[in-house]
Amino acid sequence: MTKPEFSQMSRQELRKYVLVNREDDDAIEALINRTDPNSPSYPYPRTDEEFRQMEEIFRKRLGQNRDSA
Repeated sequence: MTKPEFSQMSRQELRKYVLVNREDDDAIEALINRTDPNSPSYPYPRTDEEFRQMEEIFRKRLGQNRDSA
């Protein structure tokens, strides 16, 4: 059986494929390496102040997730 061309699949198609073919390590790796264009990106903190700001962002996000669970 030949594998599909993962680079030609949309993120949603690849995700569906992985859910059906959970043993396909290549597909899982392709999905992990594919970024979501709607995800916010955060630069790596370079100073102590930026690090504190990043921690605060994570704390707020984790708090929101706990409240909605």
